[in-house]
Amino acid sequence: MAKYFDVHPENPQQRTIGKVVDDIRSGALVAYPTDSCFALGCQLGNRDGLDRIRTIRNLDDRHHFTLVCQNFAQLGQFVHVDNDVFRAIKAATPGSYTFILPATKEVPRQLLHPKKKTVGVRIPDHVVTQALLAELGEPLLSSTLLLPDEDEPLTQGWEIKERLDHVVDDVVDSGDCGTKPTTVIDFSSGEAEIVRRGAGDTSRFE
Repeated sequence: MAKYFDVHPENPQQRTIGKVVDDIRSGALVAYPTDSCFALGCQLGNRDGLDRIRTIRNLDDRHHFTLVCQNFAQLGQFVHVDNDVFRAIKAATPGSYTFILPATKEVPRQLLHPKKKTVGVRIPDHVVTQALLAELGEPLLSSTLLLPDEDEPLTQGWEIKERLDHVVDDVVDSGDCGTKPTTVIDFSSGEAEIVRRGAGDTSRFE
């Protein structure tokens, strides 16, 4: 059974955040809120967690996983960003965007797109997510909590606990965080290509 953590949306309880992060470091797969719906997340090197996300979401090896980063300095350790792209991403973060970029050697091979050697990165504008990332001290390996054959992500913590009780370890609930996933911008060619229109405004990339 999954543990259920009720976290204050504006003033997350540090003790609770610490318990969740301890679980993540121990190999847990967590469902957690972001600024654009719930996500599944685990520690970067957690191979079992990665496989579990693939199973829950029925994903193939071409799916872009996302490294959810606390800040721009952390993001820069995991992807190559040239000057023009740097300015575009910096202006849009933190926010509801995922950027696809060439990965550095810091990114485990199994996370990379098999042909492009790219990975998704984002910096969320969400108090609870940021509290988890600050405590963890590294990015969360993540994917939107969208179940196979469903059009919208799960958005209620109690429902996630009910439906995924035996396949995730922790559910972090800080209230409704919407059903729109991030806007995805592919910068791997150096030019902005809008892959998915979601919660983030796309006009700055068109």
